[in-house]
Amino acid sequence: MKKLLAILLIAMLVLGNVSVAMADDDPFASYGKFEMIVGHAQPEGNPRYVSMEKFAEDVAEKTHGHVTVTVFGSGQLGTEKEMLEQVVQGVTQGMRGGQFDFSPRLLMFTAPFLTNTRAEVTALLQSDLAKKVCAEAEETTGTVIINLCDAGGYRQFSNNKHPITKPEDLQGLKMRTNGMKTIDMTFIALGATTTTVPYADLDMGLKTGIADGQENPWVNVMGMKFYEVQKYFTQVNYQFHPDPFYVNADWWNQLPEEFRTILSECATEMGEYNDQLIDENSDAAKQTIIDSGAEVYIPTEEELKAFQDACQVVYNQMVDEGICTQEEMDEMLAIVAAAK
Repeated sequence: MKKLLAILLIAMLVLGNVSVAMADDDPFASYGKFEMIVGHAQPEGNPRYVSMEKFAEDVAEKTHGHVTVTVFGSGQLGTEKEMLEQVVQGVTQGMRGGQFDFSPRLLMFTAPFLTNTRAEVTALLQSDLAKKVCAEAEETTGTVIINLCDAGGYRQFSNNKHPITKPEDLQGLKMRTNGMKTIDMTFIALGATTTTVPYADLDMGLKTGIADGQENPWVNVMGMKFYEVQKYFTQVNYQFHPDPFYVNADWWNQLPEEFRTILSECATEMGEYNDQLIDENSDAAKQTIIDSGAEVYIPTEEELKAFQDACQVVYNQMVDEGICTQEEMDEMLAIVAAAK
């Protein structure tokens, strides 16, 4: 009997030690499980797609599997506007993309020809001004922006009619936009007309002539194979777009504080990786477009200045439209001027 009791005691001690070891291995054992569904519009291989996969893996590892991130790319959950509506409504937990319908103040960073280098873009997106604009999102939309990175690199013009070498070449062209005011303002300042086509429908819109041309970064053009339906490209680097990572505020705020910290850190690493991938892949994407037989025109400094001068009116329009104040416009220009 004593022997049996001794065996039972040893077994209890062993099981107790196992339980303690398991708890030590998982510091979040008592926190429960959380699921995060995130949507975006970019196809496999795009920097947004690749960096979102990294985010999901990092979160799973650092939360010991307590937060599971499931990413639906390639517009599987709808258009960017529809995906953002899903996040606002709490149907899904997150969305990444240049969708500013519910946070129009982010448009201030899309002023044409505002920046010229990665350092300038990074300085803007990490500025106190950017943090202030992101903080406004929770109050106005019920979302939290946990990262702001680059949506794809500098954006270029393309069309099917003729090469664009000067602003006058845009006159009479019907250019696709995603509905962003600053894109519309820019094309109108350059003499074009605009039509709104969702990103997922753009390939068909260009094939069928709904639009003569479009604007997108090289990595997007390659990933979506727009070069198969566009003949003439012009490297103008006229805009970059912020890429906000929207998260439903109610879901976010009910996470344990440790998990919010981990997700924020993973989102920062994701954004840095995303921008690195853009820089590494842009030239290769442009070469793919050239190799396809499409024409890529690179304006001289003098030619580029003609585009920049024609777009100066947009800066005043942005202030008049309430996208930003004159003080904020001046602040952005100062941030860019100080960037190294």
